Amino acid sequence: MSGPEQQPTGIDELLERVRTGYRRVGAQEAHDAARAGEALLVDIRYAALRERDGLIPGALVIERNELEWRLDPQGSHKVPEATGHGLRIVVICNEGYASSLAAASLHQLGLHRATDLIGGFQAWKAAGLPVTRTTPTG
Repeated sequence: MSGPEQQPTGIDELLERVRTGYRRVGAQEAHDAARAGEALLVDIRYAALRERDGLIPGALVIERNELEWRLDPQGSHKVPEATGHGLRIVVICNEGYASSLAAASLHQLGLHRATDLIGGFQAWKAAGLPVTRTTPTG
């Protein structure tokens, strides 16, 4: 044995801990930053939710299981938008939980300006911000 056994961390405690590492943003702030070209919105919701609720115009769709590979500026599978470690990324999930863990993971890759949308896509929609019903092709 290598020392005293640690108690498991619950998800609520983990969320609270990772969220202290960055400043989360609200829907209007995310919208304004994206429109000004100051942030890349990244939608990590799975296909069924995108089909049900629609898409945020201009958001890059990267499902959660591919996020780190696609956004690592040094990665061999990066998207063209992954231009450098200084990129401001706003991760969007459905309600703002999975996106917090995703943003923390991006921080571990050196993407220290990554954050997430408080309340996720549902908060975006509730704020009356643009949503399109069409799904991307490809």
